[in-house]
Parts: sequence; structure tokens; C-alpha cells
Amino acid sequence: MPVVVFPSSQLLWVRVAAVLFTCVAFSVAAHGAALPLGSMNDWCIFCWALSFACSCLVLLVEQCGLQARIPVSWSNFPITVACYACLLCLSATVIFPVFFLKDQQLYYEVRDYRIVSTVFSCLATVVYMWEVSLTKAKPGEVTGYMATAPGLMKVCQTFVACVIFILVSNPVSYNQHPALKWCMAVYCICFILSMAVVVLCVGECTGYLPIPFSKFLSAYGLLAVLMYLSATIVWPVFQFGKQYQYQSRGRESNNVITVAVLTALNFLFYLADLAYTARLVFVRA
Repeated sequence: MPVVVFPSSQLLWVRVAAVLFTCVAFSVAAHGAALPLGSMNDWCIFCWALSFACSCLVLLVEQCGLQARIPVSWSNFPITVACYACLLCLSATVIFPVFFLKDQQLYYEVRDYRIVSTVFSCLATVVYMWEVSLTKAKPGEVTGYMATAPGLMKVCQTFVACVIFILVSNPVSYNQHPALKWCMAVYCICFILSMAVVVLCVGECTGYLPIPFSKFLSAYGLLAVLMYLSATIVWPVFQFGKQYQYQSRGRESNNVITVAVLTALNFLFYLADLAYTARLVFVRA
């Protein structure tokens, strides 16, 4: 029977802080923030609650010594959780005050609740960043792929793609021209492949690939860079070019601009990922 131990370490207290901060953020928001019904409200609560649940799981498994009984790679799972939680809490930290504090006429008590949620969301983001910095691979250290720079960039690539999906689908902004549908195909294909890499690493299934994992990463990285380069060029041309431009106002126009920025950001992630992967595969070989 596993023995529960509580060794004192910096990483332990960082994880405890993450659990506490996310718990306070969603508890306060749900209890007294008087949030209106809407997708942004649900998204923020989801970010904090999911981060809290996953951090609790990591904390309990490590403190109970159950790593060997969990059917995942424990050198990859905790840092993957921390990185996703960091991005989720960061998005909630930006969205929550913009939608629920800025230019809002609120009772003092309700406003205080919302401010508390925002503050603790910010604190949770900071501690998750701290956890990632403590658990990522150090130079010369042998560890799981997700703890390396390319692994962390895979997390960022999938998260940015999810945000793009939300923006282009509400309202739909890729049906006006076949070229824009190509951009949507780029987002979907690259997201699926990046998420497949994350799942393969966390599930310790990279050995089931018909080709060496390093060659798969190199080939996929080059393909993703070329595809995102095309989307980075095509999306603004067919959304903002005078001969293709259609009437879009307000929120839809803001979404189109944000998608263009996020597409360029993801292109940079894929480019850096390819450069780092090529260095690992070819230079060290």
C-alpha cells in the first residue's frame, strides 16, 4: 500500500500554490461575481477549474508515489499539464477583466469579487510559469520530450490553434473564398499533428510509429512551416485586400485581425520548433 510522504521542495510548494490560486479564482467567480451567462464566462471558469483539477491530480499522484501505476509518461505529463494550465490561466487573466471589469457599472461587492478572481488568476499564471521553468529540461539533462523546448512549443502551437478555431467560427470568417478555406485546413491539419505528437509522448507511444520519431518530427516540422507560411500570407491578403474584402464590422473585424496575428505567431513557433529539431537531429548526429 503506498505511503503518503510530503518532502519539502520548491516544486511542491509551487504546485500547492497553483492549486490554491486556481481554486480561489473559480470559487470566488462562481460564488459572488454575479457573472452574466455567456461563452466568455464559461471559458474563464473552465480554464481555472481544469487547471485546478489537473494540478490536484499531479500533486496527489506524486505525493502518493503512484507514478508507476499511471499509464502515462511521468517525465512528460506534469510539465505538459503545467504548460497548458499556464496558457489557460493567462487567457482567463486577459479575458476576465476585459469582459467583466472594464467599463462595467457594478456594485462594490460584485466588483471586489471580480477583482479577486482576476488577481488570483494572475497569480496562478505566474506560479505555472514558475513550475514550467523548474521542470523544463536543463542543458545536457536527459528527460522527456515534452520538457524540451520543441515539446513546450508543441503545447503553444496547439493552444494558439484552439484560439484561432474559436475566433474563425464565431462568426464564421473563412467561407468567403477557397483560399480562406485552405487556411482553415492548415490550422486543422497542423493542430491534429501537433496534438498527436503530444499524445504520443505523454502516452509513451512514439515507438509505434513506422519511422523513427526524430525523422517524423523533422518531416512534419518542415511541412508545418511551409503550410503556416502560406496561411500567414493568404489570410491577410484575402481578408484585407481591396479586391477580396467584404464588409465586416465590430467583433468580426477584430476577430479577423486577431487571427492574422495568431497565424503569424504560430508560424514563428513552428519555425523555431523546426530549427531546434533540426539542430538536435542533424548537428548532434
